[in-house]
Amino acid sequence: MKILDCRQLQCPQPVLETRKHLLDHPGEPVTVLVADSIAQANVSRLAEREGYQVQAQVTPDGIELQLRLDNDLACQIAPAAAEPAEALDPQLIAYIASNAMGRGSEELGQLLMRNFLFTLAGQRPLPKALLLVNSGVQLACAESPTLEALQNMATAGVDIAVCGLCLEFFQLKDQLAVGRVSNMLETIETLSAANRVLSP
Repeated sequence: MKILDCRQLQCPQPVLETRKHLLDHPGEPVTVLVADSIAQANVSRLAEREGYQVQAQVTPDGIELQLRLDNDLACQIAPAAAEPAEALDPQLIAYIASNAMGRGSEELGQLLMRNFLFTLAGQRPLPKALLLVNSGVQLACAESPTLEALQNMATAGVDIAVCGLCLEFFQLKDQLAVGRVSNMLETIETLSAANRVLSP
């Protein structure tokens, strides 16, 4: 049985890695190693939702989760090759107005935003466009911990529009690493035309 060691990964990486493995190997049993009860709950919930039985065992090094397809259920995750051809949802726009998610701890908010973007980058379909304003523009600049997620989305065809005035305000115009410079008129037009707006 394949072993997927996620003990050194921060949330939400254990559940994302497990989902990726289940997509690549639908129906195959796998043992997932996690570090704590939060990761255990997240991975177990994903597996059970997709038709797997989960057996958990606490070990000195963490928690071992054995995932086996329930004999009475078909795997709910389609193979990667069967993913829909539409990589983008033309009715969905993501609007990000900060480099942090939520209020309270700035450090936690930045970690949550990083997790949000990496999780979003792994979803299909992706939003048609990603609008970055205010301190959200920092996410698309050099040295940003979210740069990889944004680059992956841009490669998949997401239009990443970054507020030019905001880049000037934060003196980041020469550090834009992904996306294109945009303006308020375009931001308003894009938001007005969207059926759904995702804003963390």
